Amino acid sequence: MDIGRASAGDAGEILTLQRAAYVSEAQLYGDPFIPPLVESLEQVRKAVEAHLVLKAVAGARIVGAVRGQLAGATCLVGRLVVAPDHQGRGLGRALMEALHAEAAEAEAFDLFTGHLSEGNLRLYRRLGYRETRRERMDDHLTLVHMRRHPQPGT
Repeated sequence: MDIGRASAGDAGEILTLQRAAYVSEAQLYGDPFIPPLVESLEQVRKAVEAHLVLKAVAGARIVGAVRGQLAGATCLVGRLVVAPDHQGRGLGRALMEALHAEAAEAEAFDLFTGHLSEGNLRLYRRLGYRETRRERMDDHLTLVHMRRHPQPGT
């Protein structure tokens, strides 16, 4: 498995992967219109061109991706996706660790996930993220905001 920076030419494959990975989240929250499922190809392409987007490649296939956007001294983490047939193998953790290394200048990493997404919450906690606040979006969704401060020497 190779993890490296995505290019604009990867946008279509990343969008397809993103849609496959987020179907289970949409089902969990009973909402087929969550942002990762309605994002356009052009929006993904612009994200890849403007921000740090890492991809995990197995053979010739992109099987994972994550985005990082520096906002001052904070890296905003988003769209961690792993192909359904590659989930549960540590790929999400490897992508997050690679993002932490690539954005080593960041003084903090911020992200959010849904309150029912137990697997995501467990992963982020294991990576050193701590809950900072909850934001109720509607009756079926509360966002859990989390932050990680890098360890000295990492």
